[in-house]
Amino acid sequence: MHAPGTGTGTEDGATATTADATEAELLTRVLGALLREDVVGLRTRGTPLDRPDGPWLRLPTPDGDALLLPVTEDGFQHTFAARLPLIVRESDGTRLPTCDTVLAALRALADPVDRDGFDAFAEECRQTLATMRLHQATAQEIAEGLTELYGADLADWTGLTGCLAYETLAARLDHPVYPTARGRSGLDEEQLRRYAPEFHPTFALRWLALPRESVTVAGDLPDGWPTPSGLGLAGLDHTHVALPVHPSTVGAPLDAALREAGLADRAVLADRPYLPVVPTLSMRTVAPTAAPSLHLKLPLATATLGLRNKRSIKPGTLVDGAAGQRLLAQVTDREPRLRGRVLHADETVYAHAGHELLAVLCRRYPTDLGDCAVVPMAALLAEAPGGRLVVDHLADRFHAGDPIALLDAVLTLLFDWQTTLFGYGIALESHQQNVSLVFGPDPGDLRLLLKDNDGPRVNRARLTARLGADGASLGFDDTRTFTTDDRAVADLFTTVTVHLCAGAYAFGLARHGRAPLAELLRLVRDRLTEAVDRLGGDAAVVLRERVLNAPELPVKAMVTAGTLLSKARSGAADINKHYTTGPNYLLEEGGSP
Repeated sequence: MHAPGTGTGTEDGATATTADATEAELLTRVLGALLREDVVGLRTRGTPLDRPDGPWLRLPTPDGDALLLPVTEDGFQHTFAARLPLIVRESDGTRLPTCDTVLAALRALADPVDRDGFDAFAEECRQTLATMRLHQATAQEIAEGLTELYGADLADWTGLTGCLAYETLAARLDHPVYPTARGRSGLDEEQLRRYAPEFHPTFALRWLALPRESVTVAGDLPDGWPTPSGLGLAGLDHTHVALPVHPSTVGAPLDAALREAGLADRAVLADRPYLPVVPTLSMRTVAPTAAPSLHLKLPLATATLGLRNKRSIKPGTLVDGAAGQRLLAQVTDREPRLRGRVLHADETVYAHAGHELLAVLCRRYPTDLGDCAVVPMAALLAEAPGGRLVVDHLADRFHAGDPIALLDAVLTLLFDWQTTLFGYGIALESHQQNVSLVFGPDPGDLRLLLKDNDGPRVNRARLTARLGADGASLGFDDTRTFTTDDRAVADLFTTVTVHLCAGAYAFGLARHGRAPLAELLRLVRDRLTEAVDRLGGDAAVVLRERVLNAPELPVKAMVTAGTLLSKARSGAADINKHYTTGPNYLLEEGGSP
């Protein structure tokens, strides 16, 4: 299915109103994130004001004026969120109702060395706004295209082929924390239509022949891997090996990578595209249309979730993904009740030429999921063709029409798995995009399917106590992986498993009117408490202290670390693991556990 042609002009009043509403939606999320992350002191220097229309925060400015932000109670990632899409200058009542005007006002308050970051974030907002408008303009055509390809009944969206349709829906949904997640730096509208998952395009990969001695290959490349001669490059089969290249990387980014790797004179780019693929929710990962159980993760010369969050592939992350898989296999082997209930994609096969734009991961999924619904967690709250939420369709089929029962089942298994890992000293970067839910084939059947095993945090002392010194020697490349205590592990457990894979759904389902928020938060708290109690020992003590009973919880400060501030200024050792704090919504009403 190719992206349909659309326009984003404002020829009539209805379109202009829609565009304004779209920007208001984006600005509300941006203001909420800036408040949560205390950008220019919005959180710590802002003082509350009660006005007839509701609460505001007042931020004094050096010129004796102040900026006023209307807020409302929130509770998920921060006590307050933006209530209206604007900031107001106190002295003259000037309203700043766009991302550009708001960021310009806040930029003026920032340290001069940080102002480039505000300019970059303003551009992110412009890109995201254009993408949101494009999504809105193409929603009906994409829904009709998915229905034509996969069927009108989501019960027919099965296996890893059907999963690609769910990933298209998820790509049109906002991230629970990062406000400009739908923007991708450096890609124009034509490139989005051609390569982005929200348009469900099919395209063929390009291929690069590299000298064999320059390429590191781990494992056996998949059956049918093309030879240079098969790609039209005769005479190179004995001297070169072919690596796939994403079409958007061909050109200046690829040329620069080859020069930096010292391969410009020996690499040969095939003229002939080969292997039709469909992008997954992670745009740099694609699935061959003829082999959807094989995903190829390819570096892109773009960034998402922050200017510094590049979509390239450092060779060390390939090593770490394989090491993470070995670690999880050891744990699963020692936990019989989780065998068969937690599935893992195989990430041990990869190749690279020592450069972050010259690499490929060959991810293999289990091949016996054809009768199941395989759904990335990120798709649960997405709108399916016809207007209902994906979670409602799944609940109809697998949980007698009760989405809360579905969430209950997910939380029970998810917390059992993740707290078990915590007992070994492990926390995973297993956010909504990296965890898929495998429903069926029978009602009530549920398994987890995990991918992207690089980026964990591991308390080496706790791991060694469980697996022994030999079992804890896993060959991770990233020195940040191992810690000497539980803090970093608990922070990652909280910000990813609790916030993104549990709390986000409690607040999201409440927002969609599926149940009262208090009931949904009680469900999250109860299922986590049960898992912690089952875990027992000192690891359970840590989770009670740092998660269940903590007065505040760590929260990702993704805008600050990803775009606004340099690493030197933010102090972020890892931009995906840089935190502020927020309220603990797991506490019982009144603040007691």
